[in-house]
Amino acid sequence: MRSVCVVGLGLIGGSVLRAAVAAGCVAWGATASAADAEAARQDGYDVVDLAEALDRAHAQDALVVVAVPMPAVEEVLRALPQGVRLTDVVSVKGPVADLVERVAPHARYVGGHPMAGAAASGWAAGRGNLFEDAAWVVTTEDEADLDVLTDVIDLALAAKAHVVPTSAAEHDAAVARISHLPHLLAAVLASVGADGGPLALSLAAGSFGDGTRVAGSRPELVRAMCEGNRSALLDAVDDALGRLGAARGSLASTGGLAKTIEAGHTARLALQNPPPLTDLTIDLTAPDARATLRRLGSRGGRIVGLNGTTARARTP
Repeated sequence: MRSVCVVGLGLIGGSVLRAAVAAGCVAWGATASAADAEAARQDGYDVVDLAEALDRAHAQDALVVVAVPMPAVEEVLRALPQGVRLTDVVSVKGPVADLVERVAPHARYVGGHPMAGAAASGWAAGRGNLFEDAAWVVTTEDEADLDVLTDVIDLALAAKAHVVPTSAAEHDAAVARISHLPHLLAAVLASVGADGGPLALSLAAGSFGDGTRVAGSRPELVRAMCEGNRSALLDAVDDALGRLGAARGSLASTGGLAKTIEAGHTARLALQNPPPLTDLTIDLTAPDARATLRRLGSRGGRIVGLNGTTARARTP
């Protein structure tokens, strides 16, 4: 595997560094957090300051992984050396791509986003197996550099994830619904429950705990994630408000909630019982390979192996 330089050693970045090292990759990191840097060094990982980390990345032609919150991405991009191989693990893809184009157009960029996490944050919260069996989005735009695309796929597979290829726009629309909206709804649900007073909280059990789990995440990180995907999140919020409005109208007029409850139950069963997958191979050097990969992702398929420039994939 290519050498990896991870910038940002919180939950996700710290887990990327651990997973890369566990896979036998030469990897090092940098972080603005003195506490995370010291903790990582104490655990035996190679952590240096940002300038040294990026100099080494340039010298070794390493893959740089930006793993900082969205508000800190621009500062990292401005420090990048010319022609660097670049990916990220930020939870929005369109805004990062726009920043790269504006601030670091010289970078060879392919976006990424592992769909794994926890409410806790910082180096101590990370673990080397965080991405095992998780989806790792890799943005596969028409202009994506094939060498860097395979680097990012290699890294995700080494972390034992499966790769979902898609465009930045499709990614942002999807995660607004299955990641960012849940954070917003969890915040609302937690607030509504707490406003019920001590009795309500003393009675709270599994459904309330499950529904509000992500409300325990650091507020500044949730804000950066959700506000960074404003346009797509607004669409998802409008959809949710329409469904809540319909449920309220039905409850007020007839006392019934069957349509809402049954639709949710059906959707949950679809999540728990995905369709069977079949195997196929994709030649990444083919002229239409990137479009083929995006279609694979749109259908719910994934890349599960890589042999040179041939991807082994599974699709419904």
